[in-house]
Amino acid sequence: MSKYNRIKYSTENLQSDAAVDENYTQERDRTSNRPPGLKGKEIGLYYRNFAMNKRTRSTNHSSKSHSDSRNLKYFSLDPAVEEIIKRSLYNSNHLYGEEKTSSAADDKQLIKNKYNHIRDSEFKRSFLNIISGSIQEKLAKSVSINKKLVSNELIDEKLKDEQKLRESSDDYIKIMNFRKKLPSFQKKEEILNIINSNQVVVISGETGCGKTTQIPQFILDKAIEDGNGSRTKIVCTEPRRISAISVAERIAYERAERLGKSVGYQVRLEKFLCRDYGSIFFCTTGILLQYMQSDPALSDFSHIVLDEIHERTTESDFIITLLKQVIPKRPDLKVILMSATLNAEQFSKYYERCPIVHIPGFTYPVSKFYLEDIIEITRFHFPPPPKLPTNWKKHLKPNKEIMKKNDDFTDFIEPALRQMESDKSYPAYVINQLRNPTSEELSLELIQALLEHIFESKKPGAILVFLPGIMDITNLNKNLLGSGRFPSYKFQIYPLHSRLPTIEQKLIFQVPPAGVRKIILATAIAETSITIEDVVYVIDCGKTKLSRFDVNNNIEILKPEWISLANCQQRRGRAGRVQPGECYHLFSKAREMTLDEYPTPEMLRTPLEKIILKVKVLLLGRVDVFLGSVIDPPDDKAIKIALNLLRNLNAIDDKENLTPLGYHLARLPLDPRTGKMVLWASMFSCVEPVFAIAASLSFKDAFYCPLNKEQEANDAKKKLGLEQFSDHIALAEALRQFEQGLLNRQAGRFCSDHFLSWNILKLLVEMKQQFAQHLYEMKFLDSSDPSDKRANRNSNNLAVIKAIVCAGLYPNIATVQNGKLFCKLRTVEDGTVKIHPSSINARANQLPTPYVTYYLKQKSTAIFLHDTTCVTEAALIFATAKCSIRPQGIRWSITLNQSISFVCKQSTAEIIQKLHEEFNKLLEHKISHPETILWESQEGNILRAIIKFITQSSRG
Repeated sequence: MSKYNRIKYSTENLQSDAAVDENYTQERDRTSNRPPGLKGKEIGLYYRNFAMNKRTRSTNHSSKSHSDSRNLKYFSLDPAVEEIIKRSLYNSNHLYGEEKTSSAADDKQLIKNKYNHIRDSEFKRSFLNIISGSIQEKLAKSVSINKKLVSNELIDEKLKDEQKLRESSDDYIKIMNFRKKLPSFQKKEEILNIINSNQVVVISGETGCGKTTQIPQFILDKAIEDGNGSRTKIVCTEPRRISAISVAERIAYERAERLGKSVGYQVRLEKFLCRDYGSIFFCTTGILLQYMQSDPALSDFSHIVLDEIHERTTESDFIITLLKQVIPKRPDLKVILMSATLNAEQFSKYYERCPIVHIPGFTYPVSKFYLEDIIEITRFHFPPPPKLPTNWKKHLKPNKEIMKKNDDFTDFIEPALRQMESDKSYPAYVINQLRNPTSEELSLELIQALLEHIFESKKPGAILVFLPGIMDITNLNKNLLGSGRFPSYKFQIYPLHSRLPTIEQKLIFQVPPAGVRKIILATAIAETSITIEDVVYVIDCGKTKLSRFDVNNNIEILKPEWISLANCQQRRGRAGRVQPGECYHLFSKAREMTLDEYPTPEMLRTPLEKIILKVKVLLLGRVDVFLGSVIDPPDDKAIKIALNLLRNLNAIDDKENLTPLGYHLARLPLDPRTGKMVLWASMFSCVEPVFAIAASLSFKDAFYCPLNKEQEANDAKKKLGLEQFSDHIALAEALRQFEQGLLNRQAGRFCSDHFLSWNILKLLVEMKQQFAQHLYEMKFLDSSDPSDKRANRNSNNLAVIKAIVCAGLYPNIATVQNGKLFCKLRTVEDGTVKIHPSSINARANQLPTPYVTYYLKQKSTAIFLHDTTCVTEAALIFATAKCSIRPQGIRWSITLNQSISFVCKQSTAEIIQKLHEEFNKLLEHKISHPETILWESQEGNILRAIIKFITQSSRG
């Protein structure tokens, strides 16, 4: 008898090898014999139905097929390694005392009793306040303690003197002459009067009216003039970094001063703070939510200006809902909701019919052209539609979808075309082109023809082209450069999308030399807030790529969709800033009539885990109740999926209370999965590489593909992967070498050679430091320096790093089936999936491990896995909270879920169970008692045993 307890198991539901063989025999007999008497089409239908049923049986009984140990992968440990691990685990049963807990309940005291076993500490007190408090209690406390905006006569007089001096300067007078021409300036007194008389106001202004830059200044200047500058601080939220920064810079310019005085900003990892009074502070919506975690009453601010609320981001909808609970406790707080479109009525209704101010008009008129006009102008011909099958193939799913799409197109376009023919408003060739279903697809050739037309026949002015996604930008740029008609001495072509670092995005604002025309190829990021003054022409493809969360299949779907009428108006408004403009919509007037009025709110189309943690940490009560109170509540299924994921992560309990782990995850500026990674990294002492991976996944990928150099970029990324078949290792290695390059002044060359963004990598370095500071304050690290040696003793162990990535991403696992020419991947939910072309592993013929973990699964032209890493069984064992271990003939089977099983000998199974049990105990204790690992203690022995297990398995 081993000194380890023999594994207890149940033989229920187990089949003998003979029974399994019999089942397979019966299955084989059924597939080889069809019912007698079938003829012709009946035979085909029989086999079709049989194949469908077989797929269903395969899915429903996949766990049974794994019960045959002969078909399972054999997992083994070197006997010498087994002995080392056993010695490390010897007598570890009493590492932590028995922790008796009482069951959780709704009653506050019972909830607190559940965590009696946690010793008294700052963590315990803060944690118990979170799980047993309420937003109303926290607001009342915040209001009573944080009275920061108080009147100060000396400051008020000083601000008045500053304003008088500023107003007399030549620079200010010159800028003021421009400001007075803006439509918003004509409504200045009306806006100020309504804000003064109401706590909540909705301001709707069309693009170019100046609401974003002028209204905060109106409020501040009036407060200073009235002697209230000392108790006035305005916070303005923007949905994007580039918007917050560029608007702050613009307002500082208009006030004839530098940033840091009366104007400042803060975005993630970048800030230029203003003074605490008499100021305007710009930030992203996420930054404001961080403020609300520590001070939900927002006591630092007198006015909250929420800009671009029509975009309906999850965070802006969340803040709008939360402010309804704040304003009764802060009657002195003014809330201004600003929307660029005419859906102001919806926001007004949500805030008890608060008043609305509408600011009209573009600065200059913008002429509209539709697809029918563009065809007539360019005489463009679309390629003929693909021929559809007329035989049985028309019943195949892809063909049925195409046929339905074409039928829908015909239903709405034909009445419009008949009207055109009747009115004789367009030539016959235009109508014939509109009748072609291909006219609704994105045509880069048409855009090129239109660009050539503008260049040859229109006045000078920059051209802004809206495209669905980054690949469309890349492909159009290739076409333009390859045509020879857009030489660099006549054209400057700039990409603009969210993956570009801020400094590269700013290039679009540069005015080109005389005789050179600027062309900006942009995604929807160019729709709002940022203003490119010299844009005269806009080409709107009418589509955008949106990620939608399919609650029925639990998958994100990314595909081009028609934009809304509100988006059309926004895009059109980008033209005509300095002179009359033109907007070319690449869709017909008939299509425009089918567009939705407004875009779908982000909260209705994305996963909800991160926002649910914010609901809990802000003490907002039951998730379904709070999210049911937002302007457009999300689907109940989406809420349930997110709650289940958080339960699987052990972030919440069965009653939706935050667990200690959930409390830690909610405090980190990360989604729950990457948050789990950084916590594990602190325990396993591999902080630098894992922090680098978490930073990249949660912010931006530093790798980029320059136009026309895609293959070189892919090769450079693969080289950084260190032959580990891991995008995550490549991310960590890129940041490691970049930081090394900063020390020897080779960082710029390194970035250039490896197609990496210097600015993004610099931000990722700062994010690593931010994570280290968070974990230091949470007591998981001894130092706020991410490069501290004590926190990186295992940072060179790539197997451990991949295992921690796997733990964070689990259950995002795909199984690998290597073939002779290429490998296939499958997930339980989707069947066959593909690795996205941007991944290191996309071009691999063979993968070295039977499993791949991934960060994102997204459906576009196929179901693609993004950011992948090959992982072993050992990594998966410690990624799961539970695993089933039971005898299987002369071997033992390890089952992690319905698609992941393998077999091993009994001694290995015993070690796996013991390691799993001890690690779970260690995790529970450390999360509840935040402190650094004592590597010379028994907990260090357990972690060393796990590291030995993972490392040896990766070599095996």
